[in-house]
Amino acid sequence: MGRIAIPRTNAEKRKRRHLRVRKAVNGTAERPRLVVFRSLKHIYVQIVDDVTHHTLLTVGDEKMSGTKSERALAVGKAAAEKAKAAGISKVVFDRAGYQYHGRVKAVADGAREGGLEF
Repeated sequence: MGRIAIPRTNAEKRKRRHLRVRKAVNGTAERPRLVVFRSLKHIYVQIVDDVTHHTLLTVGDEKMSGTKSERALAVGKAAAEKAKAAGISKVVFDRAGYQYHGRVKAVADGAREGGLEF
């Protein structure tokens, strides 16, 4: 049996936190999982059904303008609009190991403003 390596980089630590959170957070057909991915320049949102292992929709901020926080808020609103069009009103929020702060919080606020229930 192999040893579990000690996470050394920030990316490894975030991945470990994400795996720990994913033990409790699961998306179903009724309540899919809204996942946030944050890079240095952009932010992306996916809505995933973990039962069927399908990504239902994806939204990114590549073609949006403004500050990173403004784009994150717009991504949350756009994800909520697409979800409403697809018949999704309730989701489970997955912050993917990131702190619930800044751009991740802006995505959540935008999704709530757009009408999604967490």
